[in-house]
Amino acid sequence: MSDSHGGTIIKHSGLKQPYHLVEPSPWPIIGAFFGAMTLFGIAIVAHYPTYLPLIIGVVGVLGVMFFWWRDVIRESRTAGLHTPVVRLGLRYGMALFICSEVMFFVAFFWAFFHFALFPEHVLGVTGAAVWPPAGVETFDPFHLPFLNTMILLLSGCTVTWAHHSLLEGDRKGLLTGLALTVLLGLSFTFFQVVEYTHAPFHLWGGVYPGVFFLATGFHGFHVIVGTLFLIVCYFRAVGGGFTPSRHFGFEAAAWYWHFVDVVWLFLFICIYWWGHGVIAAE
Repeated sequence: MSDSHGGTIIKHSGLKQPYHLVEPSPWPIIGAFFGAMTLFGIAIVAHYPTYLPLIIGVVGVLGVMFFWWRDVIRESRTAGLHTPVVRLGLRYGMALFICSEVMFFVAFFWAFFHFALFPEHVLGVTGAAVWPPAGVETFDPFHLPFLNTMILLLSGCTVTWAHHSLLEGDRKGLLTGLALTVLLGLSFTFFQVVEYTHAPFHLWGGVYPGVFFLATGFHGFHVIVGTLFLIVCYFRAVGGGFTPSRHFGFEAAAWYWHFVDVVWLFLFICIYWWGHGVIAAE
């Protein structure tokens, strides 16, 4: 409708808007900057013995995670913002994010199987084409890799225990399950570092080491992120931040952790176990 001056008058329907428009936040652009700094630092470390850019990038990313999660937690505590429609959108968003992460790891598996099934494509190969390339000593899959597999599988059980305890109102079970999951995640990272320190090859030692370290290293990074996610959930649970009907923050962390579990199973089976033997090209 129009007023006497020809202007348009907007008449509200009286219905409350079910969607939540987030406040402008500086953290996405700041996080992108420090993420780029981290990648730049990794590239520098690969060529020069200086760690300053990498340290700045990692500390900056951790700081952004802290302040960004702080704002998200405050938002979740504000009455009326997380309506049922918003919570559904959060679930769709987390599911799509995990799908994008799946495709991220598909690229690494694609590269691994490309060279494993067609080892003659490895540049600089001499003599019979084999995979792993001649001279590369692989890890024993039933040593530390198998131990880490058992650790992650057990952590999947403990985070599920915590989830069911939350749904049943068992606060002690929730906190115990979360604490055990965090400890198992830290144990996995520790043993992964031990494995890397005893690696018989280095990152820039050829195609096999490059694919191995990128695939397992990025998975290790995801384990660290998932562990931090669960630590945040633990302290939120201590403060009573979750209820049986309102706990998507914890549910998203559990989804992410199960994704990390499944990716590791594929890494163990394909790269550590199946890729342990010698595959010769015809």
